[in-house]
Amino acid sequence: MTETDFNELPAHVWPQGARREEDGVVTLAGVPAPELAAEFGTPLYVFDEDDFRLRCRDMAAAFGGPENVHYASKAFLSTRVVRWVNEEGLCLDVASVNEAKVALAGGFPAQRMTAHGNNKGQDYLELCVSAGVGHVVLDNEGELARLNEVAAAAGRVQNVMIRVKPGVDAHTHEFVATAHEDQKFGISLATGAAFAAAQACLEASHLNLVGLHCHVGSSVFNAEGFKLAAERVLSLYKRIHTELGVSLPELDLGGGFGIPYMEYEEALDVAALAADLLAAVGRTAAELGIAAPKVLVEPGRSLVGGSAVTLYRVGTVKDVETGKDDLPVRRYLSVDGGMSDNIRPALYESEYDVRLVNRDSEAPLVDSRIVGFHCESGDILVNERRLPGDITTGDLVAFATTGAYQYMMSSRYNGALRPAVVSVRRGQASLMLRRETIDDLLALDVDL
Repeated sequence: MTETDFNELPAHVWPQGARREEDGVVTLAGVPAPELAAEFGTPLYVFDEDDFRLRCRDMAAAFGGPENVHYASKAFLSTRVVRWVNEEGLCLDVASVNEAKVALAGGFPAQRMTAHGNNKGQDYLELCVSAGVGHVVLDNEGELARLNEVAAAAGRVQNVMIRVKPGVDAHTHEFVATAHEDQKFGISLATGAAFAAAQACLEASHLNLVGLHCHVGSSVFNAEGFKLAAERVLSLYKRIHTELGVSLPELDLGGGFGIPYMEYEEALDVAALAADLLAAVGRTAAELGIAAPKVLVEPGRSLVGGSAVTLYRVGTVKDVETGKDDLPVRRYLSVDGGMSDNIRPALYESEYDVRLVNRDSEAPLVDSRIVGFHCESGDILVNERRLPGDITTGDLVAFATTGAYQYMMSSRYNGALRPAVVSVRRGQASLMLRRETIDDLLALDVDL
């Protein structure tokens, strides 16, 4: 990175409404970042509403209509985002009873929801049935039997899918690869357990098997893993058709589409990936002599990740001797957030594009590290980066591409209060989620 390009905002990484104005200040959908920080405080998550809606429309167009796209709410969920997803015509997937309750509170139609989870409690299953959730994805045989009992007690028939482990390694981080055998999700295809589960579903009087589900992992940038998974799962469709006489109408290939976090990373061509994937499903189905099922997908990160940035205020600036000949001194820039509002660098060594947003800079770049305020040596948001040498206390920096998993994985470590979340559109800012207060912390303390 050079002095001349540090002030640029890479368009494929930042939200579409991000601009650096002539005075050096960055605006987000027409709202100056310093004004946002002054009004709502820092750290602060800022979502560009139009950016999110555009990504929803692009994904819907690529996969043949919004009804085929289920927004994975675990990436980021609030009642406002629920409303955006509903207005764009997409479906919604939830992975817990409380995610389902938030979606319902936001007015999302239950019949367009899909319920996930590897350990669904009784309350979750009962809510799915009573609310009329469109799909329940069965993770194991015991859940299958319990859901059939719940549906029977309610006098209803529940649409279900079976989550299948296709045994595909999508070459992602071990903790986000979800299709191989040795992990907690799904029922094995290789051992025949998935076929047995399908047979049990078809025999269950209050379950209606409509399809199979699989998920190959997260941050996947090409269709190859999805195509291989689809081929293997379609072989189960063939067996179900041949031996049980049933043609299942749907195939859910999950989500996990990758997005660029850094300037040097390329954006995913969603339309090309979708065309490749859908063609492969059609071709494989034809080779197997079965009708091609309707393909559903569950993107989360790829819809919401790039739509938000996080604003931080710089506090302590400290030069530290490293004891290395090639890097004698490193500058530590401490910000007012950290691993409590973005755990991903600590978990996955994730990297982010970072820029000054209250002004521009032509200062020489220096070896820098951005750290949080937490009492942990691993509280590092940016490990190694050359940043302008004039960044100082009081400056505002923004991390791009922080819409997915940052807020949802946030914590109260060291008494941290969860940041506020705002949306911006056409020069206006609107509070989505208020900042936590010390009263929120103390409200849980039964001794007060």
